[in-house]
Amino acid sequence: MAESSEFGADLSDFRSRVEELRSARSLPPEEQTAALDAALFELQHVAEVLWPRYEELAAEARRNGGRRDEPELRLLRGLFQRLPLPVALLDHTTVVRRLNVAATELFGMRMGYATGRALTGLLAHDGRPAFRSQVAAVARGEGDRSLEVRLLQEEGAKPRPGGALRVTLTALRPPGEPRPAVLAVFQDAEGTRRAAAAAGRAVRPAAAGAAGHPGGHGPRVSKAPRPDLAEVSRNAELMDLMDDMTSELLRAEPVGREAVLDGAARLLHGRFAEWVVADLAEGRSGDEYGGWPLRRIAVLGPDPQQAASLRAQDPADCPLVVDAVRNGVSALRVRPDDPDAFGHDASGASVLVRAQVTSLLCVPLCVPPSHGETAPALGALTLFRTGWRRAFEMAEAGVVDRMSRHLAMALRQAGLQAPPTD
Repeated sequence: MAESSEFGADLSDFRSRVEELRSARSLPPEEQTAALDAALFELQHVAEVLWPRYEELAAEARRNGGRRDEPELRLLRGLFQRLPLPVALLDHTTVVRRLNVAATELFGMRMGYATGRALTGLLAHDGRPAFRSQVAAVARGEGDRSLEVRLLQEEGAKPRPGGALRVTLTALRPPGEPRPAVLAVFQDAEGTRRAAAAAGRAVRPAAAGAAGHPGGHGPRVSKAPRPDLAEVSRNAELMDLMDDMTSELLRAEPVGREAVLDGAARLLHGRFAEWVVADLAEGRSGDEYGGWPLRRIAVLGPDPQQAASLRAQDPADCPLVVDAVRNGVSALRVRPDDPDAFGHDASGASVLVRAQVTSLLCVPLCVPPSHGETAPALGALTLFRTGWRRAFEMAEAGVVDRMSRHLAMALRQAGLQAPPTD
């Protein structure tokens, strides 16, 4: 069993290295020699290491008559079923592989019916994209996650108990499985908040006593934390950027949607990112904005030739842009693992590899929900940082998310004032 898991991990690492080698075709010819040597080495590794190990494992499986259900596995399955909290075992697409008894009671369905179906179908619509994105991130090995979701209340059905649920996600690799799975544990969100507050109240008196004189008597002396000047400077820069973007979007003269998007892209270019790509979701009239098809409005970057190639690219061929517009999902990638996440240029080379992207942000342009209804995305804004510049941080991603909502409202207003022509 351990040998099979080790072989699966080696094979997964080999596939990752092959994906990296595929992106080497976009390098200049004089820099491809090292990639060719690495490719020959990987072929030799398959022939001399991976294939013989596969034959040994296959022969052992035939001798043993297949995998046996070991007592330890039966014990783990029994413990899983008897856990008092609702627990679900999911794949990277949120498809249910196993539920315990508490989870079947929470979701109101039998184990056999739930297996093979996406768990997102049981959640409220507004929480599905975030849940799907977080499960995929955990399955990719990006660390544990926690978020709040709500169960879908079907019309005419008996209301399900509880309000918001706090779901904690962690990755694990079941024995003999080629890919990691995601373990999802559900708890009542309000209960976890009350428990955290109670723990905080219990800790504060003890800390107060320890901060004074010995024995907990006397005045408490506390030292104010010293400000981080670099962080203060970055926050000031972000606030200045927000202020300038607001001024840009509140211009008095009416302009079209293309001009609004182009002006925002020019404000961000150079100052905030080396590359700025703006895509607009076409609409038929001022009151029917958003939807498909997508049209590229602006591409600003340091390389004019590559900028022209990106301008000619169909946004529908960019997985990140499609995911942002269709599902309303933002993406923050530091040293992106997938070289094809933003598609390919006219020569077939990976855009991210050719531009030497070290971090990226891709956000949908969505108007804030009105009366609980979410409008379709009006487009997407993608930012690349390259070379020496530091990677995008969570604080910067939060500011860009705010600006994207303001930009979406400006696009909607521009569409109402000057409807696009077919």
